[in-house]
Amino acid sequence: MTELKNTERELYLFRMRLFFIGAFAVFCFIALISRFVWLQIVKHDVYALQADENRISIVPVVPNRGLILDRNGAILARNFSAYTLEITPSKISRDLDIVIDELAMLIDIQPKHRKQFRKLMEESKSFESLPIRTKLTDEEVARFTAQRFRFPGVDIQARLFRQYPLGDVASHVIGYIGRISQKDAEIIDDSEDGANYNGTSYIGKEGLEKSYEKLLHGTTGFEEVEVSAGGRAVRTLSRTAPTSGKNLILSVDIELQKIIEEAFGDRRGALVAIEPATGDVLAFVSKPTYDPNLFVEGIDQQSWNELNTSEDRPLLNRPLTGAYPPGSTYKPYMALAALELGKRTPSQGINDIGYFMFGGHRFNDDKPGGHGYVDMYRSIVASCDPYYYILANDLGVDAIHDFMAPFGFGQKTGIDLEHEKQGVLPSTSWKRAVYKKPAQQKWYAGETISLGIGQGYNTFTPLQLAHAMATLANDGVVMKPHLVKMTEDPQSHARTLTVAKESARIPLKQENIDVIKKAMAGVMTDPSGTGYTVFHDATYQAGGKTGTAQVVGLKKGEKYDAKRTAERQRDHSLFIAFAPLDKPRIAIAVIVENGGFGSAAAAPIVRKALDYYLLGKRPLDKDKTPVIKGDALTTRAESELKADAESEGGPQPGGQTQGNKD
Repeated sequence: MTELKNTERELYLFRMRLFFIGAFAVFCFIALISRFVWLQIVKHDVYALQADENRISIVPVVPNRGLILDRNGAILARNFSAYTLEITPSKISRDLDIVIDELAMLIDIQPKHRKQFRKLMEESKSFESLPIRTKLTDEEVARFTAQRFRFPGVDIQARLFRQYPLGDVASHVIGYIGRISQKDAEIIDDSEDGANYNGTSYIGKEGLEKSYEKLLHGTTGFEEVEVSAGGRAVRTLSRTAPTSGKNLILSVDIELQKIIEEAFGDRRGALVAIEPATGDVLAFVSKPTYDPNLFVEGIDQQSWNELNTSEDRPLLNRPLTGAYPPGSTYKPYMALAALELGKRTPSQGINDIGYFMFGGHRFNDDKPGGHGYVDMYRSIVASCDPYYYILANDLGVDAIHDFMAPFGFGQKTGIDLEHEKQGVLPSTSWKRAVYKKPAQQKWYAGETISLGIGQGYNTFTPLQLAHAMATLANDGVVMKPHLVKMTEDPQSHARTLTVAKESARIPLKQENIDVIKKAMAGVMTDPSGTGYTVFHDATYQAGGKTGTAQVVGLKKGEKYDAKRTAERQRDHSLFIAFAPLDKPRIAIAVIVENGGFGSAAAAPIVRKALDYYLLGKRPLDKDKTPVIKGDALTTRAESELKADAESEGGPQPGGQTQGNKD
């Protein structure tokens, strides 16, 4: 039986299929056109920018770090360019150790370089480019360039490096830079200057490099660089130049600094020299020193252990953070306080019998039998302890505190270095604040006695001693001490003073100041003066004061004997001075740790410093510092030459206080 076809129905179905297919095709075409319009018209700017970003890389251009120079233009910190071999860990697809082994066949990579690189990886992000070898030779650069295709993620970069050409000279002043650690990076990211450190690998860590970091760093620039699909730069499209950091012109005379450091030899101690009229710090010595170049690329473990575990503590900034009793160098200020507060006249004196009794305690003079009749002049020249025991008792601790504070004792000077220590200028309120138990908070009258000879609770930094000496030499005009005299724009060479005017004026009577200066001159020129042996033949007039600060207490009846005392338990040697007498150009404070009598160890260093600064005279022997040994002094006074004192800090066990022997 033949099947009849429904032609009309089949035609209808065919047309419906054709319609839906056509509608679907039109829908797809419309969707395609719509997407095209969306991408090419509506979102054109967005995707064009993304395309450019894929093609264009924004590369930060690190600015040149500012130079550091001394007052005469000698370069203390500079930059130089060198090539480094750098690895970006995130771009290494193979085992990193194998890559380094292969690199070591082309470039000298020692175990210490690998160790340092691993340390950097721990402190950095994986996408950062990290150096594994710095300061490549031209031959090493050429060898790697020829094999560069074998090492994706490894490249050679030209970098600026910091150098300290004088090595360990003035290292505590200059400080050093180092690689930015993870902690540094967190601080930078949280600061308003975060963007300015893009591409920067180093930052100031210590000294002026740290305290003037913002000025030294400069402003980062950037380049728009076209890159290939492989990520390599093809050409520079635009460039915003970086602004170099400002140069620092220091107040320090580096030749004076060298002479003083050489004069110390291997001894420990500190010296600060200040120009009284300006506050310029002419020398800032901390011994022993260290080489800041060791820290620039990361110090090796052996060198770090040597510095960090040394008994001499070379990393300690002694002028800034070392706190010492001032010993008899405190006496000129005590005498000035007596004049200003009406407690003494210059001619008023005492009969020194060799000790002062107070509350059952015996406070000894350094000279058995005493100095006899002593007025104010002789009390300073011969450094008579009982004169100042009695004076301290008459003044009282709070009056002493209030008079001394404006000179900067026990106060931060505000010098342009971080971590300055305050020291201690005691008072009744200070003791109540420091101690917790009521019995300890009470101030006992006997504690005041030893303050008069610079002992007891008194502890000041060498910087404070120099600042006070400069203020006295400047007739009470206070100038803030500073190490950076001015900053300099490297392009325009315009200079700006850091301290342009005085900080304060202490209301002092000129006739009283003249009395003290005359007595301090007598220390140097009077045959009975404690500084006479060192300064009697100087061709300039100077004023000074010796000092000896006791390190350990003495038992009842015990006498100090340097020969039988362990070296690190011997007395500290101090000296303060200013010169010339009429118009002072320099004020100095020095301490030689465990150096003995002030006239023996500290005074000869000051003499060399003054001879150079005032006369241009250099020591004949730069390697050895002639020192007057304590046992070489004549015994005629345990004497006028020793006269000033092993000041002791308060009543000793058994009721005895040892006097100062300067």
